[in-house]
Amino acid sequence: MTDIHSYLKNYDGPPVRLMEVCGTHTAQISRCGIVSMLSPSIHMISGPGCPVCVTVTAYIDRLVKLCMEPENVVVSFGDMLRVKGSHKNLNDAKAEGGRVRMVYSPQDALKMAVADPKHTYIFAAVGFETTAPVYTMLLEEAEASGVKNLKILTSLKTMPPVIDWICENQGGVDGFLAPGHVSVITGSRAFAPLAEKYGIPFAVAGFEGEQILAAIYALVKKRGKGEVMNLYPSAVTEEGNVSAQRMVEKYFEPCDAAWRGMGTIPASGIILRGEYARYDAGSAGLNEDCGANANCRCAEVLTGAISPLECPLFGSCCNPQSPQGACMVSMEGSCYNYYVNTRKV
Repeated sequence: MTDIHSYLKNYDGPPVRLMEVCGTHTAQISRCGIVSMLSPSIHMISGPGCPVCVTVTAYIDRLVKLCMEPENVVVSFGDMLRVKGSHKNLNDAKAEGGRVRMVYSPQDALKMAVADPKHTYIFAAVGFETTAPVYTMLLEEAEASGVKNLKILTSLKTMPPVIDWICENQGGVDGFLAPGHVSVITGSRAFAPLAEKYGIPFAVAGFEGEQILAAIYALVKKRGKGEVMNLYPSAVTEEGNVSAQRMVEKYFEPCDAAWRGMGTIPASGIILRGEYARYDAGSAGLNEDCGANANCRCAEVLTGAISPLECPLFGSCCNPQSPQGACMVSMEGSCYNYYVNTRKV
């Protein structure tokens, strides 16, 4: 590993821009001070790897509306409660009388629904390929137990189409640190068509600092070569988790999906199939993305167009205690991690 450290610190070849598209990688890169271990010619860019961050305001607005209806209870993970829609977030709605519950597992929503049949419990199902199988388990249990008062509002997205969008519209990326958690489900081969199409390398990486450095080293060495390297073989295979893939295909089908700052990307999301529409709380057509603060530049941060440091709100009126944008809310968000780890580049 000493040779890798030395190579990355002293690299003096052509400038290389590498993008990570996993929120856990974003957090670890900042937490471990990995940028300080790299040559100034190696530039790390955070991409759209945080599912909370890429969720559009129309989705939040829909949740807010649902929780204010007396027959409903909206159930969510904690970070979603603080993301603003076009006017307010779920915490604001709760303060105004909306029924909102924070949980640590989607299965908690099922327990609540069973215990309280007078209300419909709606889970905010946000995520990428990693979390989609969890929601299939929730639906399986609801089916098996005959629960009628449980629904999900989905904002489930898939990673390859948005990477394709970044390469096609943003450009300037010489390699991708592929998402380890997503790759466990999809398999490393999911990124092979993109590597070939754009002639750039992908490195599937684990989450320890040394694993990330090894992946960066591999990407720099393979610059200009369209191939996928699986550097996380203890958890990732070429074909992925086939059983999980089949479960997702049983309940969900591809759909166009809206991404914060990127608009609607064809076939970049999944939505409940028609035969399971009774579990859907109105997920289709949530495409509007009206920022609560016009000066917030989360959209540009998510695509790698700017760093959080270039947003005029960063560190002043926008901080983890008073977030103005989704990238400062989530612990996987770029702005949050720049702020809490005092990252300077």
